[in-house]
Amino acid sequence: MKNSALTILKILASIPIGFGLLYPFLYDSNAAGLFGELRMFGTVGAIIAALVFLLLVLFYALDLIKCLRLVAPESRRAAPNSVWWMFLLPYNFIEDFFIIFNVSKSLEAEAKLRPELARFKSFGMISGLGWCAAQVVSLIPNEIGAGAGLLAILLWIWHWVFIRRANQVLQLPCA
Repeated sequence: MKNSALTILKILASIPIGFGLLYPFLYDSNAAGLFGELRMFGTVGAIIAALVFLLLVLFYALDLIKCLRLVAPESRRAAPNSVWWMFLLPYNFIEDFFIIFNVSKSLEAEAKLRPELARFKSFGMISGLGWCAAQVVSLIPNEIGAGAGLLAILLWIWHWVFIRRANQVLQLPCA
C-alpha cells in the first residue's frame, strides 16, 4: 500500500511538470524557457540538440545502472533497471529525485562494506538532488528558468563525473 500511495503522489506531482513542459506550446512567448532557447537552432538544429541530449542521458543512465549493479545486492536501495524511469516524461522529473536518492543511499550502504567508498562523503546526494531540483526550476519560462537550466546541466555533469569515479572504485577488488 505504501508503494502505491507513493506512486500516486509521484504521478500527481508530474501533472504541473507536464504543464511546464507544454507551456511553450500552449502560449507563444519569446521567454519560453528551454524550448525558446532551442528555437535559436532552428527545427533541424533543435532536433539534433535534443537527440544528442537524449544520447547523453542514455550514457548517464547506463552509468547509474552499472553503479547499482556493482553495489552488493544487500546494499541496493533500488533495482538497477529502475533507472530507466528517467526516460518517461513528465514523470521522470519527479522520479529522478528518487533515483538519485536510491543510488546515493546504495553507495552509502556499500561504503560500510567497502571503506574505500567512504571518501566520497555525500555519495553524490548534493550534486544529484541539485540537478534534479534545478531541472524542475528550469521549466520557469524566464531568465530564472534559463539560469536554472544551465545550473542543472553543470550539476548533472558534476554528478555524472562522481558516478563514473564511484564505478571505478566499485570495480576494484574488495580490500
